[in-house]
Amino acid sequence: MSSYSGALEEIEDVLSRGDEADDVLREVVAILHERLGRFVRISFVEADRLVPGPALGEESATTAFPVAFQGRRVADLEAGGELTEDDRGLLERVAILVSPYALVGWDTGGEEWTP
Repeated sequence: MSSYSGALEEIEDVLSRGDEADDVLREVVAILHERLGRFVRISFVEADRLVPGPALGEESATTAFPVAFQGRRVADLEAGGELTEDDRGLLERVAILVSPYALVGWDTGGEEWTP
C-alpha cells in the first residue's frame, strides 16, 4: 500500500476539512481517479438497487467495494479494470473512510444523483 500512501493522505485531508458530503465524495473520486488512472464511481444503495453517484473516467467493468455504515451497506466504491493488491487495499480502506459521507443516498426517493 505504500505506493498509495500519498492518495490516502490526500483523502484523509479532504475528510478532515468537514465539507459537505457531496463535495467530499466528489473529491475522493477525483483523487482515486487521478492516482489509479481508471474509472472510479460511488453508487448509493436506494431501496434494493444501486443509484450511480459521482464518477470519473471512462466506464468499464468494475470491481465493487461495499461501503457500510453501522453495519448496513449504504454504497459501493467501484473501480474499473484489473486491480492490483495495492489498488484493492487502497480501495478497501477508502470504502471504510467514506462511509459516513455516503449517507447522501438515503431518502432520495429514487431520484438520480446529479453532479
